[in-house]
Amino acid sequence: MVIVAGHIVVDPGRRDAYLAECVPLVTEARRSPGCLDFALSPDIADSGRINVHERWTSRDAVESFRAGGPSPSQTEAMLSASVAEYEVTAGRDLT
Repeated sequence: MVIVAGHIVVDPGRRDAYLAECVPLVTEARRSPGCLDFALSPDIADSGRINVHERWTSRDAVESFRAGGPSPSQTEAMLSASVAEYEVTAGRDLT
């Protein structure tokens, strides 16, 4: 399993518009082969931060989906980003 996690920072006044523009991306990701979860969410303590959480069955699935990359307007809106990919070999259900 591959987990992609981190955050991006946008201008606080543009965060809602940025997230609204990402709705089709999230919908497409969730329908992609190998996607277990995909979420972009506003941070409750920082008005410019967007949290990133993705779970995929494999690196191939991630790379297949990522072939397009972010749109030019999304890239332009990002002030900074800190997102990493983790390969997970074991997990434990906490529910």
